[in-house]
Amino acid sequence: MSSETVPTAVSQDSYDTKKTFAELGVAEGLVAVLSAQGITTAFPIQAMTIHDALAGRDVCGKAKTGSGKTLGFGLPLLQRVAASARLERGEGAAARPRGLVLLPTRELAVQVHEVLEPLGAALGLHVNAVYGGADIERQVKSLRKGCDVIIATPGRLIDLGDRGELNVEGLDVLVLDEADRMADMGFMPQVEWVLRRIAQHPHQTLLFSATLDGAIDRLVKRYLTDPVFHEVASDTQTVSLMVHHFLNVHQMDRIKVAAAICNSFDKTIIFCRTKRGADRLVEQLHKEGVDAAAIHGDLRQSQREKALADFSADKLPVLVATDVAARGLHIDGVDCVMHFDPPEDHKAYLHRSGRTARAGSTGVVVSLLLWNQVIEAEVIMRRLAMKRPIVEVFSNDVRLKDLATWDPTKESAAS
Repeated sequence: MSSETVPTAVSQDSYDTKKTFAELGVAEGLVAVLSAQGITTAFPIQAMTIHDALAGRDVCGKAKTGSGKTLGFGLPLLQRVAASARLERGEGAAARPRGLVLLPTRELAVQVHEVLEPLGAALGLHVNAVYGGADIERQVKSLRKGCDVIIATPGRLIDLGDRGELNVEGLDVLVLDEADRMADMGFMPQVEWVLRRIAQHPHQTLLFSATLDGAIDRLVKRYLTDPVFHEVASDTQTVSLMVHHFLNVHQMDRIKVAAAICNSFDKTIIFCRTKRGADRLVEQLHKEGVDAAAIHGDLRQSQREKALADFSADKLPVLVATDVAARGLHIDGVDCVMHFDPPEDHKAYLHRSGRTARAGSTGVVVSLLLWNQVIEAEVIMRRLAMKRPIVEVFSNDVRLKDLATWDPTKESAAS
């Protein structure tokens, strides 16, 4: 695609975002699986992108995490792969998938696989997931049994390619999920490694990202063909679905404040800046009687998966994460996100906070601020056009029991 090509922009208002999946052209077998899961009506990003994707268009979807992107790209991907001719596979031969979902983190790979695997099975497709931190030999064995669609992180994908166990040159559909996050993590060379290998084979590219500027814009201009562009929500709209609190706490009381907040919600995700800080916070919360587990890059994959599974199944009320999880956690029903350590900037604030208020629901976001972190919070608020008072609290403050309805702006006005 030439640098002068401009993606076709389509506004959200031009689409009926209340359509069923059947009305969007989704195959009967897929609709049946979704219906059995209680899913019948498409979210906006799904209603906007599925029609164009099924028609074979290259699609750029701009939407925040939690907006329903997985089905937005997953349903067209599976349906188009099922409709294409299969390549013959033999024991010991390199896997030659027809569809690939490339994404930044192993947690996201696991969760996307959990969504797409039963849908693929309904169409007779083998859907595999490969990612770092897991046994590569086991992944190779699974690939050799058959692979129509592969969900992969960039590093493991290239490792398998270098070993001759995976060939992506015959892809019909490529999905780049959380493309901006892959750029932030330095994965653009690996992404282009894939794009160069499929450049001569006719294929469709579906790109989903929270932002479409910088490296992502260059990627679109270079590799996509006449893409149609869909955007669901702005940063401001996303922020407005959340209740935001900025609480000034004291160093000696900060753990107790965090514990009090956790005890007032069923499911809380807490973000720390470092792996050591996350582990230390889990130990401190345990001493306060709060059941919590950590998730970060130094843990074994089995530990990370168990923590995620327990949290998703409501067996674990608190998950403490580093920023590696800010874009890799797709869990419904998270009541509260707590910034125990301030995020790096306003974009990181949105990425972390996006674990709650998903798919149109509401949620609570709490920032715990020491005296020397107040200025950082004020900068973030200005960048996001938010005006919230920073309120000093102690762990015995009764307002911590009902942060969802507490409105400190009214107290400020009254005073």
